[in-house]
Amino acid sequence: MSLPGASHAASQALRAVPHVAPGDLPGWVDHALLPVLNVALALCVAAGVVAAVGESPWDAIQLLFSGAFGSSVAWGYTLYYTTNFIFTGLAVLVGLHAGLFNIGAEGQAALGGLATGIVMITLGQQLPAVLLLPMAAIASIAAGAAWALVPAWLLAWRGSHIVVTTIMFNFLAAALTVWLLVNVLMPGNSLAVETQPFAAAAALPSAQTLLAGLNIAVPATPLNLSFVLALLCAGGVWLLLWHTRAGYALRTLGKAPDAARYAGFDPRRLTLLAMAISGGLAALLGLNEIAGVHHKLLLDFTSGAGFTGIAVALMGRKHPLGIVLAALLFGALYQGGSELSFEMPKLTRDIVVAVQGFVVLFCGALAFMLRPAVMRLHGWMRSAAKGQ
Repeated sequence: MSLPGASHAASQALRAVPHVAPGDLPGWVDHALLPVLNVALALCVAAGVVAAVGESPWDAIQLLFSGAFGSSVAWGYTLYYTTNFIFTGLAVLVGLHAGLFNIGAEGQAALGGLATGIVMITLGQQLPAVLLLPMAAIASIAAGAAWALVPAWLLAWRGSHIVVTTIMFNFLAAALTVWLLVNVLMPGNSLAVETQPFAAAAALPSAQTLLAGLNIAVPATPLNLSFVLALLCAGGVWLLLWHTRAGYALRTLGKAPDAARYAGFDPRRLTLLAMAISGGLAALLGLNEIAGVHHKLLLDFTSGAGFTGIAVALMGRKHPLGIVLAALLFGALYQGGSELSFEMPKLTRDIVVAVQGFVVLFCGALAFMLRPAVMRLHGWMRSAAKGQ
């Protein structure tokens, strides 16, 4: 039951809100200036939290940036985190363009790592790296795509909600990984829930090894060939979505499902296609972690990167270039945050997570909060320029 006059007041309030259609601002303002302002606002709020616990906000910001970009080691770790967030951000991006909110990247990444580990364990001693690594990548993509196809089929043919099914499949993936590790893959004499280390051929080349071939010496970090693969995937998603018929069909489905049907596209098949691509991209996180970093299969290697990919996709404004930049920002927050909690004991890991949460809040949920004010300022500046 509504209060008397409530509907009239609501309609008046809605009329008072300025129109915020994407075309009202130049692209550089909408896609570059606004995200920068959102990040700045998030850092200002975070600075208030740092001051409240008795630390210097300026020193904290300096430590955050130096911890992320102040050395070759810092860059290596930042780009390692960035790699994971590019994969999961692209996975969410493809789904969003098709009108699908895939929040199952965490589970799809887990299946990708599981498939990578199985290939490395079974074939690592028999095949050279030039054959083994592509096979592991293909197995990872196939496992992630297959895991995502089940929720896609449930949506397309049974009408199940994609958010509910994908998040439940995260739990199923975790349970399956634990069961296989404990009962099948873990050595009998081991106390740790992990497999034995892979053969030497079953490792993606590290950045240190790759750059040594160019006579560039860098310290050892988890950064590996997966970073290049992530950038290639970003370019591939851009080509797919904006330069192929399939990409046009996916974007049409996301923006106007009735128009997609009228144009002759099959929504059910497009749903399967979008989720398969999304799951395959998320699964490459598993390849990065299992074949590129740990060189063995273990528990919880995804570390929540699948959920961070949602914020990365939203902050990146559903564009691959934006995904790369947003992933770099979150990679810097993860690496710089670790340095921050180490150098400033008062800033516990929980506070660092809260700082990251502010960025997610202002760049994701409140991404358009500053847009009306920026629109007014832009309109005033344009009117003033015309008056001159």
